[in-house]
Amino acid sequence: MPGRGGARPGAPQGGAAAGRAARDHLDVAGAEAAAGADPEPGRGEGGRGGGGAGPADGDTEAPGEELCPRAPTVQTQVNQDNSQVQQNPHYQRLRARGREIRKELALLYPREAQLEERFYLRALRLPNRTHPDVPVGDESQARVLHVVGDKPAFSFQPRGHLEIAEKLDIIRQKRLSHVSGHRSYYLRGAGALLQHGLVNFTLNKLVRRGFTPMTVPDLLRGAVFEGCGMTPNASPSQIYNIDPSRFEDLSLAGTAEVGLAGYFMDHSVAFRDLPIRMVCSSTCYRAETDTGKEPWGLYRVHHFTKVEMFGVTGPGLEQSSQLLEEFLSLQMEILTELGLHFRVLDMPTQELGLPAYRKFDIEAWMPGRGRFGEVTSASNCTDFQSRRLHIMFQTEEAGELRFAHTVNATACAVPRVLIALLESNQQEDGSVLVPPALQPYLGTDRITAPTHVPLRYIGPNQPQKPRLPA
Repeated sequence: MPGRGGARPGAPQGGAAAGRAARDHLDVAGAEAAAGADPEPGRGEGGRGGGGAGPADGDTEAPGEELCPRAPTVQTQVNQDNSQVQQNPHYQRLRARGREIRKELALLYPREAQLEERFYLRALRLPNRTHPDVPVGDESQARVLHVVGDKPAFSFQPRGHLEIAEKLDIIRQKRLSHVSGHRSYYLRGAGALLQHGLVNFTLNKLVRRGFTPMTVPDLLRGAVFEGCGMTPNASPSQIYNIDPSRFEDLSLAGTAEVGLAGYFMDHSVAFRDLPIRMVCSSTCYRAETDTGKEPWGLYRVHHFTKVEMFGVTGPGLEQSSQLLEEFLSLQMEILTELGLHFRVLDMPTQELGLPAYRKFDIEAWMPGRGRFGEVTSASNCTDFQSRRLHIMFQTEEAGELRFAHTVNATACAVPRVLIALLESNQQEDGSVLVPPALQPYLGTDRITAPTHVPLRYIGPNQPQKPRLPA
C-alpha cells in the first residue's frame, strides 16, 4: 500500500549532511544579478501569489557570513552524538529488531492487500434488500399483474420477424460473419425509419412529460459498472471490455442506466429538483455469450438502440416506489399506443439481480415466436447504487447530505419492439401495417416489398474480378 514499507519519496537519507545535499543549490549572487539586469514582469514582489523575497528584505550576504563559521561546529557535534548512540548496545539490538520487522511487514502488506481485495469483491456481490411483496423463486414464479390488449388473430400461419423483414428488405442478418460477426444486423429503408420513429416517438412523449433529455458516453470506467451492481470483470460476462493494454479500465455500456448513474457520481442534487427524471437514447452493447438461445433474429443481439428512463428521488421507499409506478405507467402507455398485446410481471427474487429492490417486466406477444417476450424492465434500486457511487442530495432544512434513491426503466428497446410490431401487424400478402403513432415518422401506413432486388449476393470469390489499376 502507498506510504508503507519504505521512506517517503524525496525524504532525506543519512542525516543532516545528506539532507542539505538533497536540496537544490541556490545561486543567490547569480539570481540577484539576473534580477537586477532584466527583471521579468509579473514575477517580482508579490507576482507569484506568495510574496517575493528580494533585496528589499535585507542583505543576502550577511546571513551567509554569520552562519558559515558555525556549520562545522554543529556538524562535529552531530557526528559525536551519532557515535555515542551507535556504541549503545540497545541501539544495535533495536536496529536489528527494526530490520526484522521490516521483513515481516514486507510479507504482511501483500497479504493484507489480498484480503482487502477478497473482502471488497465479496461485498460487491451483496444484493439489495427485497420488497416484502416480491415473489420468492425463479422466473417461473413471476406474478402477472396486468394483461393489456388482445392477441392478434390471423387467417394464415404467422411468420417470424426475420422472414417478414427479409422479404420486405428492411433487415439483413445473413452473410455478415466476414463483416461484423454473428448476432449483428443491418436495418434498411423502412426498417431504419421504424427505429428512428420509435426513438423519436418515445423521446417526444417523455420530454413533454418533463423528462430531461440526455446523451451519455458509451465507454465507462469499471467503478461505474460496479457501482450500478454490474461485474465487468466477471467470467463469463455480457460486458465488452476494451483492450487494457491500450485503454485501461474501459468497458462498453450495455444500457444508458450506467452512464446516467455515472453522471450523478460523487455529486449532490438540489432538494427542490427532486424527483429528477431523465431520458436517454443510446447504443447498447452486450456480449450475449449464451449462443444457444435465439441464435437468429433481433431478440438477442450484440448491439441495439434503447431509450432509457432514469430517476433520482429523496430518501424513503415512498418516493422511489411512486417513481417506479410512474415509469411503469409510461411503459404501458407507450406500448398501448403502439397497439401491442402485453402483460406486466412482478419479478421474483432470483430475477432481481443485485441492485433491484423491486422489478417489473413487461412482455409483449410475438406471434411468430408463439409466446411472450420481454420488451421492458423497471427497477427501484433504492439507495443501493447511490451508496456505491456517492449520489447524494442536500436536505432543505439543515442542508445535510443524504443518500438518494435511484430508479431506472426501459422506455423502448428497439429490436424487441420491432419484433412485436412486425409479427403483430403482418398481412397475408407479406406487407406490414404501420401503427398510427408511427405513421408520421415513416410517411406511410403500410410497408411493402420492393419491386426489384436492390442487392444481390455474388460471393467473395468471383472468377472474373476487375483488375485494379497498376
